[in-house]
Amino acid sequence: MPTLGIDLGGTFARAAVVDGKGEILASAKVAVQDRKPQGVVETIAQAAEEAVKKSGVKVDGCGVGAAGQIHKDTGVISVAPNLGWRDVPLAQMLTKRLGFGVKVVNDLSAAAWGELHAGAGRGAQDILVVFVGSGVGSAIISDGRLVNGGGGVAGELGHIKVVPGGRLCGCGEHGCLEAYAGGHNLIAQTKELLASGSSRVLEKLTNDDPDTITPVTLETAADAGDAKAKEIHSRAAQFLALAVANYVTVLNPSRLVLGGGVLTHCPGIKRQVLDGVQQWSSRVSREGLLIADAELGDDSGIIGAALLVK
Repeated sequence: MPTLGIDLGGTFARAAVVDGKGEILASAKVAVQDRKPQGVVETIAQAAEEAVKKSGVKVDGCGVGAAGQIHKDTGVISVAPNLGWRDVPLAQMLTKRLGFGVKVVNDLSAAAWGELHAGAGRGAQDILVVFVGSGVGSAIISDGRLVNGGGGVAGELGHIKVVPGGRLCGCGEHGCLEAYAGGHNLIAQTKELLASGSSRVLEKLTNDDPDTITPVTLETAADAGDAKAKEIHSRAAQFLALAVANYVTVLNPSRLVLGGGVLTHCPGIKRQVLDGVQQWSSRVSREGLLIADAELGDDSGIIGAALLVK
């Protein structure tokens, strides 16, 4: 029987009815307006009910992928920076509201599972998935199994420390990789540079409007020779490259799947990550490693969440 997959973001909740092969039968998207837990539960329920109605089939379970640190056994979201949540029992709340079992996992775990079964990971058993979008996320699949760790938060590449006591991260800690290389933080650092008045290049690129800034703006300014922009860009790219290279050395995956808006739209950052894997991961771990782009786009998490129910 098909299952529901939910992709919970800070702006929208997307729901899809997915069959056992990872095919989406019907989908719906509802804006998240009330970010309080009960409000989000109602938003998810609305999207889920609309998707099920469109599909015309029954479902027997629901998987939810959400950005944050999530307890693997209880489905409690310990920390969800995008929603400002701490210790929210989302699985329990949704089970009560929808009337059937709900499994809540980290959004990158869901994306990795989707890529494994229906995307760039097909045919592999040991996969490392790294997405750099608004944040930095990753997930590990070893011997065909999702690696959760003791508390369910294994694979939090974005929250390894790269500058002790450094920039404040959305998780509440300082010096995380995400605080330097995640899309939201690349934008924040670029806005800080624009506000300093020391970048004529940025002033021209943005027409002095900080709301137009994206990670691509930073890369364009760096490529145009702005020294400060280049410093921010190079630091982010090097931190990412070192982190991914060390990850490859430690885990020895057969496949590395890369995705997310920053790696898709900022070729300079992606190139440094690829070069870093070749230069800095161990020779043995590089042998036989296949690096692939994620294939499922925005659907990877929603498909993976649905398939994880089984």
